[in-house]
Amino acid sequence: MRRALGYRLKGQGRLLLDFAGHMDRTGQTRLSTEAAVRWATQSPQTTAVTRRLRLSVIRCFARHLAALDPTCEIPPTGLLRAASRRPSPYLYSPTEISALIHAASTLSAPLPAATYQALIALLAATGLRVGEALTLERADVDLRDGVLHVTGKYDKQRLVPLHPSTTAMLTDYAARRDQLCPHPRSASFFITTTGNPVHPNLARRTFWQLLEWAGIHTLPGAARPRIHDLRHTFAVATYRRWYSEGTDVQAGAPILSAYLGHRCPSDTYWYLSAAPDLLALAAGRLTPLDVDPA
Repeated sequence: MRRALGYRLKGQGRLLLDFAGHMDRTGQTRLSTEAAVRWATQSPQTTAVTRRLRLSVIRCFARHLAALDPTCEIPPTGLLRAASRRPSPYLYSPTEISALIHAASTLSAPLPAATYQALIALLAATGLRVGEALTLERADVDLRDGVLHVTGKYDKQRLVPLHPSTTAMLTDYAARRDQLCPHPRSASFFITTTGNPVHPNLARRTFWQLLEWAGIHTLPGAARPRIHDLRHTFAVATYRRWYSEGTDVQAGAPILSAYLGHRCPSDTYWYLSAAPDLLALAAGRLTPLDVDPA
């Protein structure tokens, strides 16, 4: 019913089926708060945030089920507390981005090498989400005018203009791709050796391999660098450039927000706290209020 209303519910559907299987295996016929909490916390390896999310899936279902089954209990909110926070992004230096692109060129098969070179370069140059880049079809990439037709979160569509150098890079990739795979199985812009779309999980696994080859290692106590961090790096680099050029950051933030496909500028302002030097630059723009000593 919820999917018919437009919800995707990919992970939620899997979790709900897992919970139903757990109830069947344990012989329980009534949804109770105790059963929901026991299932949500059954794995000691899961984080507090994950356990809270698991219980929220059951709570949503229980609200629906309670209208049909008066014996159904709805787990109250606040049972499993967890402080949710965004992971600190890894900010790639220009040298590291170049090293990643070079590492991609050393992949054994020529088409994956070309694909990951172009993919990493595009993510670094535009800040696209990796899912947005991998779902681009050939018709979405306007190489004549240098514009991408991107479908982002919640199926929100936007136009992403490209720098001429990025357009030239994608043009070169398209020519190389068509030479190596003249009869692809899909209309995707980025494809594998078999002509199929590149799956996001495959892209992430390959990226972890490229990190090793590029000599980019996880610092002690820090999260492993991710392919999504190229998006963070783009946003932070844009803010840094604006501050160094004296640009009105407050006026530019909504533009960057639209470019990145954020729902509101407040999502983009988060990047100010992602790098300590950005906070310092922002603080340097503040002027003390004139105070009348009288």
